[in-house]
Amino acid sequence: MAFHEIRFPANLSFGSVGGPERRTEIVTLQNGHEERNTPWAHSRRRYDAGLGLRSLDDVETLIAFFEARSGQLHGFRWRDWADYRSGPATRAVSFDDQVIGVGDGLAAVFQLVKTYRSGAESYARPVRKPVAGSVLVAVAGDPKVEGLEFTVDPAMGEIRFATAPPLGARITAGFEFDVPVRFDTDRIQVSVASFQAGDVPSVPVVEVRQ
Repeated sequence: MAFHEIRFPANLSFGSVGGPERRTEIVTLQNGHEERNTPWAHSRRRYDAGLGLRSLDDVETLIAFFEARSGQLHGFRWRDWADYRSGPATRAVSFDDQVIGVGDGLAAVFQLVKTYRSGAESYARPVRKPVAGSVLVAVAGDPKVEGLEFTVDPAMGEIRFATAPPLGARITAGFEFDVPVRFDTDRIQVSVASFQAGDVPSVPVVEVRQ
């Protein structure tokens, strides 16, 4: 399967619904207690692209995008309007939004991550599809210049420094990002009469691992 570095039309994804999905295996013991475990280290996101359709022109745009991806065959970028920034949704991206690593004087490549915190617990989500031109990086609070002091791999979300950050230096970053997804169906069914009556088609989209 190939991945097409193109974003699903943002005006269509804006009206979609979806979010993270977890897989939890639950075993109920004879005494009534439960044992819970998960085979997934990371959540997986699902969306319904059909709910963003507002006109027959939107349907035409969707079908063209679907055909160009050969249905489920090729992945693409998706803007999750509820979660697409490294910091709060209402605040502009800042170079100190996320800590992505600590320098050891040797490593020059660091993966972008977004950490979600609630109470004493946290989850670090790898970010594979940063938006080109949106990434800000600093080492020990000192902002760096993209193209001169660091580069960004927009396909894998890796930051590569020209010079490895010194031992103990905190590496921070701010960015916008997309979700790598594919269609979760090989068929789109649209009835013009039903669509005009307000019955929109279901177009499931699911995150792909990279």
